[in-house]
Amino acid sequence: MIDFEKRKQQLEEAHAELIAVTNKKAALGNGIFDRYENPILTAAHAPLNWRYDFNPESNPFLQERIGINATFNAGAIKFNNKYLLIARVEGRDRKSFFAIAESDNGIDHFSFWDEPVLLPETDEPDTNVYDMRIVAHEDGWMYGLFCTERKDPDAPAHDQSMAVAQSGIVRTKDLKTWERLADLKTPSPQQRNVVLHPEFVDGKYAFYTRPQDGFIESGTGGGIGFGLSESIEHAVIEKEIIVDNKNYHTVYEAKNGMGPEPIKTEHGWLFLAHGVRNTAAGLRYVLYMFMTDLNDLTKVIYKPAGYFLAPEGEERIGDVSNVVFSNGWILDDDGTVFIYYASSDTRMHVATSSLDVLVDYVMNSPADGFRSATTVQAILKNIENNK
Repeated sequence: MIDFEKRKQQLEEAHAELIAVTNKKAALGNGIFDRYENPILTAAHAPLNWRYDFNPESNPFLQERIGINATFNAGAIKFNNKYLLIARVEGRDRKSFFAIAESDNGIDHFSFWDEPVLLPETDEPDTNVYDMRIVAHEDGWMYGLFCTERKDPDAPAHDQSMAVAQSGIVRTKDLKTWERLADLKTPSPQQRNVVLHPEFVDGKYAFYTRPQDGFIESGTGGGIGFGLSESIEHAVIEKEIIVDNKNYHTVYEAKNGMGPEPIKTEHGWLFLAHGVRNTAAGLRYVLYMFMTDLNDLTKVIYKPAGYFLAPEGEERIGDVSNVVFSNGWILDDDGTVFIYYASSDTRMHVATSSLDVLVDYVMNSPADGFRSATTVQAILKNIENNK
């Protein structure tokens, strides 16, 4: 027999030591953002009493009874002076759920709340839920928009992977009690990466969508869409307008979608998005940025060429390799921007910048000319300016 109490103590000490790790900025950055040395959330951060039965009679070998595979793709919000991440936590059973982790400074010592989110269901139960964007709307509610996945009813018996993805909607005032609203209805057969705009537009609720034909492939769909709904309780978008489309031979040629909600600046709305291209090693996900007009949210006015942030080093290794994904950022009162991103569908990281720096990056970095020659011309112009 094992020494039950000794093993329990070792588990608790290791868990406490993990949460206590202090994060430091990585080596000299690119002047746009700073990475940090350590992930801020991993599977090992999940509370021990979620995973272990600490009764020696029912678990005499102190085995991990409920395994956690990954913590990633977290929405983010500052609430009661705490930096909160609503993380996608995936168990060994492939089912994802939401759990809130908090930090005093936004860069380290993230600790999960005692219990995961008990998410209400609709009349059509969710098979899987993931990737929540949490938005404080001007109507006074905090809304969580997430992907709800259910098996495709038209799937043949031999195919157990065909699914239908739609946008689920919940709202809360305290991040503890959640009200489930009806799923968003749009003209698209599949919806992922839906984000609620934080302000009313013409008195209506505004949504950024990602119209898509299939569960994985965008087909004739794709691009970041925009639509309005009279109601949030029964949200219906009748027409989607593409704001930012896919484009041949770019980092967003296969598909693209929203990250977190846009940030309002004096120059325009600042967006963080993800772009996907296909490679010989599979799909590669990166983050990119753009800005839209303050009054016309469908008009892109600035968009730097290429990616803003791509996976580096160990970030490229994980369950779905060569991927970074963000659905949460926080603008602090002092102008600091905390960019929360996941790497390879496995763990969470943070990068920091400032609103002034990000606005400068978006407004003054060269746009994509879509040809090799225009890239060289941009470099030559930069060389000339440096003389």
